[in-house]
Amino acid sequence: MRVATFKTLALSVIFAVSSPVYAIALEGGAVASPDQYGAEVAAQILKKGGNAVDAAVATAFTLAVTYPEAGNIGGGGFMTLFMNGKPYFIDYRETAPKAASRDMYLDEKGNVIPGMSLIGARASGVPGTVMGLWEAHQKFGKLPWSELLTPAIGYAKNGFTVAEKQNMYGAEAIKQLNGKTNFGDYFGNMKKGETFRQPELAKTLERIADKGADEFYKGQTADLLVAQMQADNGLITKQDLADYKAVWRKPLHVNFNGNTLYTAPLPSSGGVALAQLIGIKEQLADDFKGVPLNSARYIHLLAEIEKRVFADRANYLGDPDFSKAPVNELIDHVYLADRAREINPTAISPTENVKAGLESHQTTHFSIVDAKGNAVSNTYTLNWDYGSGVVVKGAGFLMNDEMDDFSSKPGVANAFGVVGGDANAIEPGKRMLSSMSPSLVTRDGAVILVLGTPGGSRIFTTVFQVLNNLYDFHMPLKDAVAAQRVHHQLLPKDTIYTEKFAPLNEKVADELKAMGYALKDQGWSMGNIQAIKIDGTKVETASDPRGRGVGKVVK
Repeated sequence: MRVATFKTLALSVIFAVSSPVYAIALEGGAVASPDQYGAEVAAQILKKGGNAVDAAVATAFTLAVTYPEAGNIGGGGFMTLFMNGKPYFIDYRETAPKAASRDMYLDEKGNVIPGMSLIGARASGVPGTVMGLWEAHQKFGKLPWSELLTPAIGYAKNGFTVAEKQNMYGAEAIKQLNGKTNFGDYFGNMKKGETFRQPELAKTLERIADKGADEFYKGQTADLLVAQMQADNGLITKQDLADYKAVWRKPLHVNFNGNTLYTAPLPSSGGVALAQLIGIKEQLADDFKGVPLNSARYIHLLAEIEKRVFADRANYLGDPDFSKAPVNELIDHVYLADRAREINPTAISPTENVKAGLESHQTTHFSIVDAKGNAVSNTYTLNWDYGSGVVVKGAGFLMNDEMDDFSSKPGVANAFGVVGGDANAIEPGKRMLSSMSPSLVTRDGAVILVLGTPGGSRIFTTVFQVLNNLYDFHMPLKDAVAAQRVHHQLLPKDTIYTEKFAPLNEKVADELKAMGYALKDQGWSMGNIQAIKIDGTKVETASDPRGRGVGKVVK
């Protein structure tokens, strides 16, 4: 194995200094959204003269209606922005209620109670979506807040047409949640091709449009949410809601190949993971040289890098307001070179030997660019499809099941098979670790790429592979987004996850098996990338063919 000399990669966790003069005019704005309704609403807002943040707010609320399996006002997320030549990041991740406790999902023998952190009211963290969108609009919005919620209110009141996959996921959720929550009362009549209306949600959105975020956190909607919690033995109180804050943080940035990637800092593991993935891969440049995309050798090298990233994730990362994570050490080029030296390009590292290196289903993403080059990359989530399955009676929205993203017990895997440690243990007011990685790439001070994806623990490995496709293999945007993906996360041991959408060819599969890998079809599509690429003044979009997304250039 040969380790490349460190030359071009620089990693840091700082605000970049913007260029002295920021003036750009594109051929138009653009949106890549996970459904047609979000795309149409963003296009309407951009045509009205709204900026990228205005379009993002309108799209997010629209998806809360038309994409209920993931779009939400009962969840939370992250937004990476590039506005007027400067990068920003807002963290509106959910928090643990004040009544939450470290061992709340364990039985009397100290074992994790199956499903308790995923289904029902006790699975929910305090929602952050409404506050996050409100804060982004307060800082950067141009159009009136109420105007941005009008399309969503219309879709809730008048209905939208249920998509085929949407209906399928809904039927699966009803089967899983039957008798455990009130999900079926609200979504049991959702049928493919038919109009689906949500009158209670329409009234909730009207109140939020009229009174802003305070209505959700201190008004009638808050009362309804707390009443649902009390009825279902949940933990969220009026005080939890009143105390919730969205946090502006410094985006993490990674310099590579003359580009700068702005992405999510903690409490997302995604940014640190992307910095490590990019950094270790660059250290292994000689081993990757001439290796065909998605060949057995290529996939093995990715797996070896990802194995080490997930080992570090499990041991060190959590809410930065509760524990000091060694971020600078984890992304330091000397450390990444040491990690790269551990990798044998022709053989699997024994899983038990891959330790943390220092001493001591459902989410949605959309990307938006306006004609002035401002950009928003937004990922928000309920966690699994339709979240906890609890609908707030009288308010019509679904609650998240994000408490599963904490480590219910150190060393025990969550729903995505990822293990964690004390840094991500449950504590009141704490934000659970995430993998969401809304990202922007800039060059010479201007945005050239906006992208992100759902996918749980697969999020940052998916973004990483798309970046490789674009910048190492120079694939067209749509091809880069549609290309085959794989995933490895340390545990289960020596397991590479694949997908039906783009399965491995037989020769590659046989070679990987001969090396000792187990190949597993994960049973669902690996991500749903929504991307926008800018080349000079030209703008193009790509919505992942794995989903039902739509991209639009708005001239």
